Amino acid sequence: MRKKVTILLSTVAAVGALAFALNSPAQSTNAPAPHRERHPAIRHALATLREAKIELEHADHDFGGHRVQAIQAVDQAMEQLKLALQYDKK
Repeated sequence: MRKKVTILLSTVAAVGALAFALNSPAQSTNAPAPHRERHPAIRHALATLREAKIELEHADHDFGGHRVQAIQAVDQAMEQLKLALQYDKK
């Protein structure tokens, strides 16, 4: 169970880092192909975070006192990814 919490928190940290990188002013010269879905990795991360949140919310224990903070971190990561996708549409 400790391994699952570690993996979950690592995933949340990685997604948070991705969201931070997306907010940086660096510009990419690679334009996405018009027929491909835009940012499939970000959309996949959102889906994975939703599943992790549900698992945390329905767990029968508090993961050593880390459940509430993990849920908050998941919420923050999801919000940042959603904002990044919205910004990209502008």
